[in-house]
Amino acid sequence: MAEQVALVIGGLTGGLLLLLLLICVSCWLWKKLRATFTYEELPGSTAASSIQGGKLRPPQARTQTSRPPAVPFVVPPSLQDRDRVPLHSGERAQAPRDPCLGPELLPHPSSSSFGNTGVVGTVNPELYKFLEDKSETDFPDGCLGRLWFSVEYQREAERLLVGLLKARRLQAPSETCSPLVKLHLLPDERRFLQSKPRRKTSNPQFDEHFIFQNSVPHPPITTPRPGPSPDPHLSQVSSKSVTQRVLRFSVYHVDRQRKHQLLGQVFFPLRNETLAGDCPHVIWRDLEAESGEPPSEFGDLQFCLSYNDCLCRLTVVVLRAKGLRLQEDTSFVSVFVKVSLMNHNKFVKCKKTSAVLGSANPVYSETFSFKADPAELDTASLSLTVLQSAGGETSHQLGRVVVGPYMYTRGRQLEHWDEMLSKPKELVKRWHALCPTPEP
Repeated sequence: MAEQVALVIGGLTGGLLLLLLLICVSCWLWKKLRATFTYEELPGSTAASSIQGGKLRPPQARTQTSRPPAVPFVVPPSLQDRDRVPLHSGERAQAPRDPCLGPELLPHPSSSSFGNTGVVGTVNPELYKFLEDKSETDFPDGCLGRLWFSVEYQREAERLLVGLLKARRLQAPSETCSPLVKLHLLPDERRFLQSKPRRKTSNPQFDEHFIFQNSVPHPPITTPRPGPSPDPHLSQVSSKSVTQRVLRFSVYHVDRQRKHQLLGQVFFPLRNETLAGDCPHVIWRDLEAESGEPPSEFGDLQFCLSYNDCLCRLTVVVLRAKGLRLQEDTSFVSVFVKVSLMNHNKFVKCKKTSAVLGSANPVYSETFSFKADPAELDTASLSLTVLQSAGGETSHQLGRVVVGPYMYTRGRQLEHWDEMLSKPKELVKRWHALCPTPEP
């Protein structure tokens, strides 16, 4: 009897030990499986459980969510059930914004930099937006309209190709706008090219192309209208003289009586930087109103003034002149402007514009900067002198303008200087009548 009791007790003890061993092995296997199917998380993110709804994740989940080496994160399980839209080329992500998320991220210049990547598993739409062209949306107050055109110069053929593309926000005087554009290659005022008129639109699309070659403007490629008759006395648009030419676009409104009313003009000096390369350069400019005042006795000069008190920089933009009284044959003379900074009537620094050949209405659009401390502005002044060069080193002064404080100037010149000081970092543009230069 005692032997049977001992056998029963031994069997129970062995069974308990075997059951305990099975439990330990099961716990160890469970931990291994849980570690195998746990997602890799970034520091600071919530740990994801491999159990969802009391069931183990299928083995395929690891292969689908494993990240490539170049991707710094994987999508956590808490966000896996959300709808995601794949991004294709030319599309933008339209993801709902969560007010609980952190601040939006700015695009990084390098795709290999992943600092401050934001909340894991979310898509920042700002990173996928294309740079918007604001030239058709940002218009200054009082804008008369904006014109788009292209310029290309073929040096071997010595011809200038001009593309008239479009215009926006044209301001008609009364009725619906019906615009057309005339093109001049200054200083030639006699010849011009003309676009087709567009009917009843303030935002015309022209898409016409013109050729200036052998100083004879050719008709637009898309227009069968014949061009002006050639003049054998004019020279070619050579590579030496093309940088002294100016393109003028005159935008007109054609009323019901077929009268042309000027809406505005664009002056575009041809420079080396805009003619470089083998492809056309697309440019846009705002229209400028024509000055209603007649030229003064010695002509007028238009320029801008600006002062940056942070950089202690005085900026002068010489735009153009009109009504100059040239002394000789305009075919051989050139006109330039000398800008001088004075302090107590003593010369400080001088800069010159490029020379424009044979025009009583030259266009420059050149910018000059001078170093001037704020304390010097009460004793400083600017002298802009228009000079005519007839060859060699000799030049003749056509007139000048002096702007500065009350110590040196009065009237419009003083108003221009004071407005510049009252509007720091802004360009203040005005016309000024030229005065005769004093005899030495």
